[in-house]
Amino acid sequence: MRKNSIPAVAYLRTSSATNVGEGKDSHVRQWGAIEAYARRAGYVIRQPAYYDAAVSGADAIDTRPGFRELLSYLSDNPEVRVILVETANRFARDLIVQETGYRLLRERGVELIAVDTPGGFLDDTPTAQLVRQVMGAIAQFEKASIVAKLRGARERKRATAGKCEGRKSHAEVNPEIVALVRKLRRQKAGGGKRLSYRDISVQLALQGHRNGKGNAYHASAIRSMLSPA
Repeated sequence: MRKNSIPAVAYLRTSSATNVGEGKDSHVRQWGAIEAYARRAGYVIRQPAYYDAAVSGADAIDTRPGFRELLSYLSDNPEVRVILVETANRFARDLIVQETGYRLLRERGVELIAVDTPGGFLDDTPTAQLVRQVMGAIAQFEKASIVAKLRGARERKRATAGKCEGRKSHAEVNPEIVALVRKLRRQKAGGGKRLSYRDISVQLALQGHRNGKGNAYHASAIRSMLSPA
């Protein structure tokens, strides 16, 4: 450890599961910003970063698995009194959660530093409180706006295309198979009865038509193909 360096821990959070996993860069970007600030400001980061993946910024900090581990580490290591986060909304996107979480940490003697605005959480003057609250309100508004825009886009797509997201129907994936299934269903078996779903599955298999796993289509799949779109 360098002389006069200050021990700290890093906290990362990603709210959407689509930004989690191999090839995703949200946590990499957060860690890069925190590490660069730590080098400049003389902090030494203890332990690997504490990371809450696919956890909402509106969740209370003491309900998050990663943050609970972080708090436990701080309890066991009283010499570490600094938490570094990339931005204030990585700590909490909801204004109330941000303020209550900040005050909980302050009562424990822990400093919270957002590396993009290092002074944002350090002071407790009326001006600093206002800045934190404005930043939190903006983050909360931006999140709500994005959610509203996505919902509007889905509704418009559903109105024009009839559906939005979800798995594609058999008719969309294999229209030829669906047409053949309907043709077979109209055929008569012995006694003038229509072919059963199982009989149709057998006929498809005999003609070389199987599902993606190479197996005969299940009766429920046949039923689904015959259902109205």
